[in-house]
Amino acid sequence: MGKVTSRVRLIDGIQMVGESGSGHTVVMDGSLEVGGRNMGVRPMELFLIGLGGCASIDVLTILRKGRHIVNNCEVTITGERAEQDPKVYVEIGLHFIVTGKDIPSKAVERAIQLSEEKYCSAAAMLSKTATIRSTFDIMESQP
Repeated sequence: MGKVTSRVRLIDGIQMVGESGSGHTVVMDGSLEVGGRNMGVRPMELFLIGLGGCASIDVLTILRKGRHIVNNCEVTITGERAEQDPKVYVEIGLHFIVTGKDIPSKAVERAIQLSEEKYCSAAAMLSKTATIRSTFDIMESQP
């Protein structure tokens, strides 16, 4: 993949727009307590969203390569930050809800394990400061 260039620029106050190397944008802002206007996602929330997206792509790709029928994958990510600066994430939980047709529990467990241990770049970085724990449920697709 190599070098990636992104840009963040000020809009107003402390509200900023982030522009990705792939040409997409996201608005970021701080809470009222830190001088923001609560008009965008918090920068630290983007880490959790990025982790959820990275892990979900891995899980979907692995399951589909295994010829499992997956109709939906949702992940809820919770993060606990350190009390002192820098307030890094110290505990992160991911809960996957995978919906499909006759997906074995072992296949989902293995896909999540492979994502965490081998493929997910976000997990590899965040695991330097945080303990990451994953759980899952499997929902059967409605006919």
